[in-house]
Amino acid sequence: MKTLDPSKRYLITGGAGFIGYYLSKALLEKGAEVIGFDNLNDYYEVSLKEERLSILKNEPKYRFIKADLADKDAVFSVFETYRPQIVVNLAAQAGVRYSIDHPDAYIQSNIVGFFHILEACRHYPVEHLVFASSSSVYGGNKKVPFSTDDKVDKPVSLYAATKKSNELMAYAYSKLYYIPLTGLRFFTVYGPMGRPDMAYFKFAKKIMADEPIQIYNNGDMMRDFTYIDDIVKGVENILCNPPSEDENGAAYKIYNIGNNKPEKLMDYIAVLEKCLGKEAKKEYLPMQPGDVYETYADVQDLMDDYSFKPATTIEEGLGRFAEWFLEYNRKE
Repeated sequence: MKTLDPSKRYLITGGAGFIGYYLSKALLEKGAEVIGFDNLNDYYEVSLKEERLSILKNEPKYRFIKADLADKDAVFSVFETYRPQIVVNLAAQAGVRYSIDHPDAYIQSNIVGFFHILEACRHYPVEHLVFASSSSVYGGNKKVPFSTDDKVDKPVSLYAATKKSNELMAYAYSKLYYIPLTGLRFFTVYGPMGRPDMAYFKFAKKIMADEPIQIYNNGDMMRDFTYIDDIVKGVENILCNPPSEDENGAAYKIYNIGNNKPEKLMDYIAVLEKCLGKEAKKEYLPMQPGDVYETYADVQDLMDDYSFKPATTIEEGLGRFAEWFLEYNRKE
């Protein structure tokens, strides 16, 4: 296994996003040159994206390009100008429920946008393209833990369908154009400066505002919550280790990055309440379209290849989030 090489030039799409920010920060701290690419859309508060960028822009080896992946000329221009050696595609229209009412955004960003990244890597060859997939691809699978060997052809949301499509497109491009590709199925990522559309962030806002939190499926759900530092460490391990070719000649690999320990939603809420020092008012609702009952990551491949598995407890992770959030909420 190769360690991360700070002499490489890294392009990170979705660079102002939650994972993109923390990954960029980690690479910059190791002395690497990072190119950030993001359209700064208003799916959630742009002010939070700008706050992340304001920190990154203090670094002399950081460059930021505001542009959209759906703009092929803009994508090609970045590759032509900077010639990145390693690309991390984190840009995507996120959110399961949002995809039910706003399908166009997912096709443009997740399908068309990813196609442009693949085409750019084809015409401006890279050493490794790492891309974000999602635990959502497992859909309504009943077998747990979810393994990358499982069939994932029954998505329960358009978001999940676009992520599975990305995996198929990536495999074809790796086979046809010899692009080393690794896909990462992230499992419910959380932490300070996270996404305000995620349940834990919404819960914190409502708890502090004395508003009831909406708990779906009457609280009977389980999630493999994964702390942001564990996600970043997992990605860092993979960046300079492109996969070997398989029997078809495709240099392609998929990993789960999850905590390998599903938590009951009500236990997660109880820990959040304790960390915030305030009890939530609760409104219990039925299961929402596109939701799944349980997520649970099998991370054996990650352990075999990198001797690594996420290990941050929800008590530790939510404690760090709450410390940040209380200050953020006070300023808001």
